[in-house]
Amino acid sequence: MAPDEAVIGCTGELVIGTRGSAGPGEVLVRIRGGSETFLAWSDEPLPRGATVLVIDSRGSRQVDVIKWADPLDPLGPLNALDGDRADGAG
Repeated sequence: MAPDEAVIGCTGELVIGTRGSAGPGEVLVRIRGGSETFLAWSDEPLPRGATVLVIDSRGSRQVDVIKWADPLDPLGPLNALDGDRADGAG
């Protein structure tokens, strides 16, 4: 199957964590007016719930991903302890 060029550059959330070279996880990507899942491969293990960037398509609904943090989010990551934003606005 040919690579899916439309998914490259999209962000998504891992619904199943990746295991690095030990195996893929699964990513949910908003694309084509809906949401689609793909097998997600990464160089290093990434946990379920991680936001990732799709950097390549392997075809057959398989993609390569890397960990992603939005560089334009001025408030930074969510507080891991209570779910509030770091500025207390959460």
